[in-house]
Amino acid sequence: MISESAILNALKVVNDPDLKKDIVSLGFVKDLVIEDDIVSFSIELTTPACPVKEQMREEAESAVLGVTGVRTVNVNMTATVRPAMTPETGRAAIPGVKNVIAVGAGKGGVGKTTVSVNLAVALAQCGSKVGIIDGDVYGPNVPIMLGVDAQLSTDGKKIVPAEKYGIRLVSMGFLADGKAPIIWRGPMLHGVVRQFFQDVQWGELDYLVIDMPPGTGDVALSLSQTVQVAGAIVVTTPQAVSLSDSQRAVGMYRKLDVPTLGIIENMSHHVCPNCNHESDIFGKGGGNSIAEELKLPFLGKIPLYEPIRVGSDIGKPIVLSEPNSSAGRAFMEVAERAAAQVSIASYESLPVS
Repeated sequence: MISESAILNALKVVNDPDLKKDIVSLGFVKDLVIEDDIVSFSIELTTPACPVKEQMREEAESAVLGVTGVRTVNVNMTATVRPAMTPETGRAAIPGVKNVIAVGAGKGGVGKTTVSVNLAVALAQCGSKVGIIDGDVYGPNVPIMLGVDAQLSTDGKKIVPAEKYGIRLVSMGFLADGKAPIIWRGPMLHGVVRQFFQDVQWGELDYLVIDMPPGTGDVALSLSQTVQVAGAIVVTTPQAVSLSDSQRAVGMYRKLDVPTLGIIENMSHHVCPNCNHESDIFGKGGGNSIAEELKLPFLGKIPLYEPIRVGSDIGKPIVLSEPNSSAGRAFMEVAERAAAQVSIASYESLPVS
């Protein structure tokens, strides 16, 4: 007779590559059923955006087939995203939202909004429940990049976000004339940011991505004072001036007690559409080097690729329009690594079941 302990002992050879422990110790093995020579169970990961889940499935099947008496193994891969931080004084959780991810940059012009939008779409494509706040209140371009032209409505109590590509969205662009400049002082900015967090009916979300305004200003301060944040992602280009500004952005988040999940290098290299030759127009390796210097994860490089811009203009992000292109794959890899960092944070801050 096949015992449950024999199956669990066999599965201890399967490790989560991010959490560096076996799936049994992590409590990932669920719903184990043994019927004669057939073994069925689920492996519940910490994010749907796990790039090695098929590899883990195969390793689990192989391990259990090695148990004497087992003829058939059925493995169901699932995921439950956990919140990365426990409640702390002065920072309220957003009801239903597990993880808030701020995407920021030390300066403008590095493609931060493009990264935010494609990151959100990539996470949603993996099966996560995702929302996005267009926190760049002076230049609210997320609706354009998602192809949304709408006015926000209410359910009588809270704002109902717009929705596109499975992503829930709120933006200052829905509240102001698109052609009029937004001239607001700090207290007004703080008020609208707080409203986007507290007065929106977000529902259940695994990740709420915030497209932050560039630089170190009032919105970042309001963010740190208002809600729990799983972490910040800093977008840079390989240029020396951008890297210097990125260091200041990381320093700002550290002062605000917001952990930095990692660095993304955008416009990393130009890909020729005719011959696929790569040219390092803005330099090479800067994002990786600053991540090493600051002892932060390097989440990946995004190429300078014309269809990224075209997709942003027409409201269809590259992750959807060309998912198998080098740029589409790069965004997906960045999303997977970002989700992994949130998972690591959740494992460090919460007890393992």
